[in-house]
Formats: sequence, C-alpha cells, structure tokens
Amino acid sequence: MSSHADVRHQALDEYTRAESAALTIRMQISKASGLAAPTVAVVLGSGLGTFADSLADPVVIPYGEIPNFPRSTATGHAGRFVIGKLSSAKTTSESGGETVVAALQGRIHPYEGYSSREAGFPVRVLGRLGIPALVLTNAAGGIHPDYRPGDLVLISDHINLQGTNPLNGPNDDRFGPRFPDMSEAYSLRYRQLAQDSARELGIPLREGVYAAVPGPSYETPAEIRYLRSIGADMVGMSTVPETIVARHMGIGILGISCVANSAAGMHQGKITHEEVLATSERAAASLGALLRTVLPRLAEQKD
Repeated sequence: MSSHADVRHQALDEYTRAESAALTIRMQISKASGLAAPTVAVVLGSGLGTFADSLADPVVIPYGEIPNFPRSTATGHAGRFVIGKLSSAKTTSESGGETVVAALQGRIHPYEGYSSREAGFPVRVLGRLGIPALVLTNAAGGIHPDYRPGDLVLISDHINLQGTNPLNGPNDDRFGPRFPDMSEAYSLRYRQLAQDSARELGIPLREGVYAAVPGPSYETPAEIRYLRSIGADMVGMSTVPETIVARHMGIGILGISCVANSAAGMHQGKITHEEVLATSERAAASLGALLRTVLPRLAEQKD
C-alpha cells in the first residue's frame, strides 16, 4: 500500500527490507539493560492487544519507526512492536532462563489495501530476528453450531479463500523453497502443548478449521452456509498470509482464534466491529493466561 510504505526503500528486495527492519529492532533491544533477544513471538488480533501490556521491562517500537514496516489502520490494532519478559513466576523456561517475547500489537490485513505479501512482511522480519516459534491470534466468527462468543479455538487447519497467496511472484530461496509443504501448517506438537496448558488452567479449548476471506464486509448467511459445507468452523479476514509466510521460512505456528461473534445466519441480529472488539476484550484474560503458560513451552521447542 504505497500511501503507507517508506518509499525510500521500495527499490530494495524483500529480504533486504526485512533484514533492515530486523536490524532496527535488534538495535533497540541492545539499548535495553538485561533484555535478551526474543525466542518466541505472538501476533495479537482485534481487541486482544492487552497481553503485550503485561510484559516486563518492555521495549516498545511503533510500527512507523521500523523501516519498511507496514502500518496497521484497523480499529483495535495499536500498531506497536513490543519486546519484553513474561512477568509470571511460572514463565521461566525449562533451562531456567526468563522467556523474552516479541508481541505485535496489531496486524496488517489485505482489506486495508495491502497485498497478501505485505500482510506477511512482519513475519519475514520475525524470521530475520531468528524467532523459531510464532503464535497467531485473531478474532473470528463462529460457524460451528457449538461455538459461542468468547470461546478460544485452536486452529487445526485453514482454507484460503482470499484469492491470493503471499508467495506469488519470484521466490527468494534465502527465505524458503518455491513450493513449501502445508500438510501441517499448524504444528500438532504446539497444539498438544496448548491443550496441556489449557487443562492445567481449567480453560476450555476447542479445535477447528479457519476460513480466511478478503473482507472487510462481513459474510452473508449464504456464504456462511457454503463455508460450513466445505468444512470451516470459523471465519476471519487474517492469519493465513502470515501462516503461509511463516511455514515458507520454517517457523512453527500455533493459531488461536477467539470466537468474537456467531457468524451471519447463526443468530438473530446484525454483526458489528464494536461487538467483535468487546467480546475479544472480555476473552483477553483467558487468552493472556494461556499465552503466559504456553509461550515458554513453545520457546523450548524446535518445530
């Protein structure tokens, strides 16, 4: 989206632009006393950004201060890159060290005018920072009849209906192969760790298939019936470009959807973004508790 891009860097290839952004972030981390490089990252979706505020000794970088980094414009997405330590006493890794997390408060959506490749660019930067594990969260519409607003659902697989792919165009082998495998886009081992964590905390945690659509208009009842018929349990407008880019780079993915509303035709009444944000904010406490438990465990894994 040219109106938000740093035009001075448009001539640079994507790898160089990602490395430049990562270098700026590394420099900011190096200025912070006692803060190590992050070993795990999380992208916080609509209304779910408060988790980043709980990190201790944070380094906070607005997206606009990171070279080449696209800016979030959607309501409920603060647009800040936060690096900090998990504050709970239970969040030390098995090796005894503190877990340092990179938390992205807000994401980029294709409906904002960005390409699918641009929507995945923040994950390119995470990859150049050497982060091997990534949690993607989002607010989604519930299609499965048993889902209720506020439920947390692990993404077991996705259906890409956005009409594009962030890997379209020439492939840069420095990032990954031309034809990356997607047979286990969302790590089974990560999901098992998340289920174990949820059971320990007493948090109900479902699993389902996420359908990604272009947006920004919400789906019609007929579209929801179609999505249900092809195996979707929830629907949203994000996450898939980031997942594809991450798997291209060999980054392990855990996806968590917050069911923010029942999808069109599944209940009476209209769907509003205000409803989505309000429900997500109510579920943020449960999500935060889950993240504080599972992130250190993911940091110990190698997908």
